[in-house]
Amino acid sequence: MNYLSVEKEDGIVILTLDHPGEKVNKLNEQLIEEFKAFFDEVNGDDSVRGIILASGKEDNFIAGADVEMLKDKQAPDEITELSRTGNRMLLEVENFEKPVVAAIHGACVGGGQEVVMACHYRVASKRNSVTHLGQPEVKLGLLPGGGGTQRFPRLVGIQNALKYMLTGKNIYPKQAYRMGLVDELVHKDAVVTAAKKAVERINAGKFKRKDRRGLGTKLLEGNFIGRKIIFSQARKRAQSNTKGNYPAPFKIIDCVEHGMKKGKKAGLEKESVEFGKMAASPEAKNLMRLFFAMQGAKKNPAEEKVRKVEKIGVLGAGLMGSGIAEVSSDHGYRVLLKDQDIEQASKGEQKLWESLNKKAKKGIITDFERDRQISLVSPTGSYKGFENADMVIEAVFEDLDLKKQMVRDVEQRTPDHCIFASNTSSLPISEIAKASKRPEQVVGMHYFSPVPKMPLLEIIKTDRTAEWVIATARDVGIKQGKHVIVVHDGPGFYTTRILAPYMNEALMLLEEGAPIDQIDREMKNFGFPVGPLALFDEVGIDVAAHITDTLNEMFGDRGVEPNNKPKELFEAGYKGKKNKKGFYNYEQSGSKTKKKDPNTGIYQYFGGPDRSKINAETIHQRLSLVMVNEAAWCLQDDILENPTDGDLGAILGLGFPPFLGGPFRYIDQTGAGEIVQRLEKYRNELGPRFTPAEILTEAVKHGDRFHSEQ
Repeated sequence: MNYLSVEKEDGIVILTLDHPGEKVNKLNEQLIEEFKAFFDEVNGDDSVRGIILASGKEDNFIAGADVEMLKDKQAPDEITELSRTGNRMLLEVENFEKPVVAAIHGACVGGGQEVVMACHYRVASKRNSVTHLGQPEVKLGLLPGGGGTQRFPRLVGIQNALKYMLTGKNIYPKQAYRMGLVDELVHKDAVVTAAKKAVERINAGKFKRKDRRGLGTKLLEGNFIGRKIIFSQARKRAQSNTKGNYPAPFKIIDCVEHGMKKGKKAGLEKESVEFGKMAASPEAKNLMRLFFAMQGAKKNPAEEKVRKVEKIGVLGAGLMGSGIAEVSSDHGYRVLLKDQDIEQASKGEQKLWESLNKKAKKGIITDFERDRQISLVSPTGSYKGFENADMVIEAVFEDLDLKKQMVRDVEQRTPDHCIFASNTSSLPISEIAKASKRPEQVVGMHYFSPVPKMPLLEIIKTDRTAEWVIATARDVGIKQGKHVIVVHDGPGFYTTRILAPYMNEALMLLEEGAPIDQIDREMKNFGFPVGPLALFDEVGIDVAAHITDTLNEMFGDRGVEPNNKPKELFEAGYKGKKNKKGFYNYEQSGSKTKKKDPNTGIYQYFGGPDRSKINAETIHQRLSLVMVNEAAWCLQDDILENPTDGDLGAILGLGFPPFLGGPFRYIDQTGAGEIVQRLEKYRNELGPRFTPAEILTEAVKHGDRFHSEQ
């Protein structure tokens, strides 16, 4: 066997999974075949008293099914049959006459969780940041296809199972134990030993699984009427969360409900059929393509050019700076967190401590891991210690002169090999580099807020940035846990540049009398996570005013009349959420600022209080088209290196609807001809801001697509 190795101790077989040549174990057809062959061989062997399923990987159990396997199958029929094969194999595990115990350390998600749920007992390593379970299939537009919709609710209860299957969230060891997904938590070095003891307890009849649901939950889930209410409410929440754009959550609910009504066997068959159907859906195809693009953005094509980075200086200890310090120290980088004085720097360190302590309390990391990570960060009000920094990332206010001064100050105090990276959302890196004695070592690293949660890093290179600098910056970003795209320097780079016309069009709709809440509601219905006017408040109207100044000249050169509303609002005292004065009203609730109703007072800047709803499709089309068109302009202007980076950046950085696949997938699937036709219609009605990029009109002329595969 290539994937499995067998060791026998006192009648207990330790079956170790180790996917050859891979960092993680993934379920594929060969592994399923080897599993089946093993269980067929030991079935009826009286010398076997139990089986322990363990991993040969240091920090991984089973990281789900191999998505490549689905790409190679014809949906729905071949994928339905694949699911049936997997379910037959797991029924063998579940019905095996001797105890089968899973010894879990590391990621155990998707198909991995489905495998261990078929086992009779589960031991997991406790309070360790690498160990987590979960059913994330919904994030790929799929549903669990290895019995997850049937075993999960039977183990932890319907409501708990739906909560995690419908969101795809990770389940950390403490949560998993509390809900009954795992039976025992031990130190990572003791999982196999604990599994052996579990085999003995089960054989001695000393183990009985506890139902960890509360009495009220048992009563609700234990009767037909209660379950009907649960499934009805789940569908309402799914509709509210997805706006009907994603079919998979509803199919998950259907499969769970069917299994509860008709029994596990019928539920498994429905799961297999629906799994195949979902794999054939356009939403799943786009989400799987996004998955492959994200995997690609975790790799460094110029790995051989990377130079070693051990110590990073971060300038600015605010929200961005402390976030950069957190993701850097999480990988083991030593970090100097500098601000104007030690007091300000210490406040940034305190933000980091609070974030890490929150994780420790949830059991995501241990207290030791929290303390180790915080010890790597040194707050400072001076440049002492920067003399051996390998990289400095500035996260100071968006002011060109200030950033240039940072370059000069840093280069006086750092070694010749030190990279200077600017975390800016719009200021040209080439302008910042003019202040440098080493312009080839100046690069942009545009993080998104909040840094620990946002997955994208946009690296910006100039014509003078050295290849080793780009490769090293990418390497640092990947190690910080980011999906990295590299773009060329230019006003607004990529993400800010395509966001600007989108936000501007929302202001134009306001000028035409549309209500604030309608614009935001409709763009959420279209698939964005937040509406554009709420986003103004989140980003900061002051920041938007600065970005507008930066980009107006470029758009003006294309005949687009500059819109100075953000500047006008800023000068009138509107900053958004940060000063509770924006497109929405806000209230303070403890330490949090909560958004309330639209601020009707702001209408005085947009033609007065009289508002009338605009056709929903018009809102969808105008806002999405200007963003998609600007993405095409960026590819035409060589800001982007390829369409895949454009799709990834728009989705991960700006929340472009993932089920649509990104701006370039959207163009391919809608048809470039249709996109150009819509743009021309609005250009005739509303002016040159809808002028199609030449690359679009050329695609229509030659019948080109941006992505080669369908």
